[in-house]
Amino acid sequence: DILVLSDNLLERSLMGVRKDDESPGKILTAKEQWLMPSEGGYLEAEGLEKTWRVKQEAIAREVDILSSKNQYDIVLPELGPYSMDFTARYMAVGGRKGHLGIIDMKTMGVVREFQVRETVRDVVFLHTEQLFAAAQKKYPYICNRDGTELHCLKEHGPVLRLQFLLNHLLLVSINKFGKLHYQDVTTGNIVGNYRTGLGRSDVMQVNPFNGVVALGHSGGKVTMWKPTSSAPLIKMLCHHGKVSALAFHPNGHLMATSGVERKIKLWDLRKFEVLQTLPGHAKTLDFSQKGLLATGTGSFVQVLADLQGTQEYSRYMNHSMAKGFHVERVVFRPHEDVLGIGHSMGWSSILIPGSGEPNFDSWVANPFETSKQQREKEIRILLDKLPPETIMLDPTKIGTVRRAKKKEKPTKQEREVEREAAIDAAKNIPLKKKTKGRNKSSKRATKKRESIMKAKRPFIEQEKKEEEEFSKKRQRISEEAQQLPASLQRFVKRKES
Repeated sequence: DILVLSDNLLERSLMGVRKDDESPGKILTAKEQWLMPSEGGYLEAEGLEKTWRVKQEAIAREVDILSSKNQYDIVLPELGPYSMDFTARYMAVGGRKGHLGIIDMKTMGVVREFQVRETVRDVVFLHTEQLFAAAQKKYPYICNRDGTELHCLKEHGPVLRLQFLLNHLLLVSINKFGKLHYQDVTTGNIVGNYRTGLGRSDVMQVNPFNGVVALGHSGGKVTMWKPTSSAPLIKMLCHHGKVSALAFHPNGHLMATSGVERKIKLWDLRKFEVLQTLPGHAKTLDFSQKGLLATGTGSFVQVLADLQGTQEYSRYMNHSMAKGFHVERVVFRPHEDVLGIGHSMGWSSILIPGSGEPNFDSWVANPFETSKQQREKEIRILLDKLPPETIMLDPTKIGTVRRAKKKEKPTKQEREVEREAAIDAAKNIPLKKKTKGRNKSSKRATKKRESIMKAKRPFIEQEKKEEEEFSKKRQRISEEAQQLPASLQRFVKRKES
């Protein structure tokens, strides 16, 4: 009895069966039970309450002191509007009037800030927190965390947007002339330099699933690019007006786009079909790690959620900025329930419960890493770097064998040429010289005729087989025609001829 009981306990612990009131009979995987003990929570309304009516002040009163520190407003009206980028621990901010800064989000202290005295349109971190790229007035620059300028990328020109492909270590830019550049930050080589042909574009986003870069254009099209192709992989007509913003879900199969005709569309990239169309305009879009969608326009920020898992997004939270604070960029902070908002008067941070992934992989993103771990991570990233050829729409095809093509049926002319070649080869076969009486000209002619017939035989058999198939087909068509009314039989005869 003791052995049976211990076996049952072991089986229950491996399967992770819960017998509580909340989730009876729920089976948990080992990852959920032991490796990922924390669970993300969402706002839950009771009765007639609505989650989007909950204010940030009410949330700040209920959360712990450490979380309430993530709710703040930095007002710098003379240096905005601001763009921003996050890593697991740091935030880079860039003001349009030339203000650049690196902030440690753990200690909420400024690591470094400096003034470049020219326009800054975008800022993005590279593979580590030690390096970041800033799209300035004429060229993009790569700087270290201390503010020292390391590289000036003159080949890119006046860049509007920047993105970084972490797995491939490629810096991607789109300039105001509509040229797309891919540059390898490890070797400095330009991997791709393509003209889009669709005019100026300031909307660019990377699909985290496959590394494909998507651009939004003024004609309502969204194009998807890879560094080894001078033509776009996909062209989609998403809106009837200019595409103002786009974003990708972390799973890579869902894309959100916004157009000036005041519509937000959700697209299934596996079928390239519209899943949902929502009313409203968005100047900026961003998906969180848990799938929440943040939209920003004017002085208003709205967060949409798919709480039921049916890919039907609805209102989750609203936030109104002060009058005159025009939203420029919304970015979710990884592994935290925090949304960063860059606006014309500085930048702000608000709490969005359930937006961040509570269980981080310390090999990928560790907010508490030491300097030694940071060096090891950089070496590991360089060793695991993927070549640009691995960027494709369906990365699961990498390592698979291409299917053999079906052998096409040769035409009648090709069969005739092949038959003549086989007959000529049979005629030119050299005959052995044999003993007296066995080397007569009549016997040599007979052998030559036999070899010619042997060469012709497979072609004759193939013709007979095709004639039989054709006769069977005619017979089947005639039988079907007899079953049709007399008024339709003449059409069947035309088709048969």
